[in-house]
Amino acid sequence: MSSPSGQANGGQLSSRQSRIVGALLGLHAGDCLGATVEFLPRVMIARSYPQGVRDIIGGGHFDWSPGHATDDTDMTRGVLLAYKTLHDARTEGTRDSNSTMTNGEGADLDVARLAGENFLRWVDGEWPDRTPGWLPKDMGGATARGLERYRVSRDPERAGAGQGSAGNGSLMRCLPTALFQPDRHKMIAESIRISKITHDDFRCTTACAVYNSIAAALIDGVSVENAVDHGEAVAIRLERRMDGPVMQAVRRGRQVDVADMAANGAPIDMEGECSGYVLETLTVAVAAVRDARSLEDVLVDVVRIGRDTDTNAAVAGGLLGARDGEDAIPTRWKEKLQFGKEFREVALAMATA
Repeated sequence: MSSPSGQANGGQLSSRQSRIVGALLGLHAGDCLGATVEFLPRVMIARSYPQGVRDIIGGGHFDWSPGHATDDTDMTRGVLLAYKTLHDARTEGTRDSNSTMTNGEGADLDVARLAGENFLRWVDGEWPDRTPGWLPKDMGGATARGLERYRVSRDPERAGAGQGSAGNGSLMRCLPTALFQPDRHKMIAESIRISKITHDDFRCTTACAVYNSIAAALIDGVSVENAVDHGEAVAIRLERRMDGPVMQAVRRGRQVDVADMAANGAPIDMEGECSGYVLETLTVAVAAVRDARSLEDVLVDVVRIGRDTDTNAAVAGGLLGARDGEDAIPTRWKEKLQFGKEFREVALAMATA
């Protein structure tokens, strides 16, 4: 685990700032690293990349250019920019395009609706390096259904793909809430509400709240084991039982080993083989952040597990970056990230030292 040495505005980053930037860039890097082999099973990845995918090279099912964001990073950006809008309104009294002038507190702005509007802009092509009117290359079915409902209702509480749609499409993007909502009760509520825009299944909303609780604790400098304890406590509170499915997913993350899964495959009880089920992605992320190896080695092994490689690595990368800070992310990765510079600048504009 590394200590921060990056520079911002001519000065050294604080440990906290480094972890915030590291979380966002770790997510982005994991997404781009995994995009090369998305959907492929472990055995096929091993055949083509015996040492794992160690560089961001693009390609894959959607023929990505190296470092180009997939839906994971794009939608994370949508949430991040929602918090930036709220931050700007509170600190500068700026005007949001869909509201009247704020009172300086941002009281009339709903961060979940701001995120939802950003998601619609993404779908409609109002996005960097996109042609207006062109759909994203990659968008999950639950995400598409949820956003169409949101387009009609403009209400996160009356959107979502419905119970039973328990993919990882909201978990992959929820990280900015952990980084920029310091009130822990509000953080949990906002994690749930932003998830509901597309994924309102209780497993998804709870997984987002639990994941963000772990990430927020890591940003605060809490040890990994204590941070996971924070996540378990939130799972118990939201599920109102000691053995709920999200709680079991976190505990499973304390039992499985990323390197073993990379070499031998997911355990038999992980029936989806890490192919997009929200709780399996959460399990992998918990296992990853508990792995004491470098961020690089852990993320390479997360990708080697196969199947939903970009999302599994993005979600794991967010926690690893929050654990280790910006300097843990290889420079050769950071240099290729489509939104790397923007994520860093936006984060430092909002992050407290």
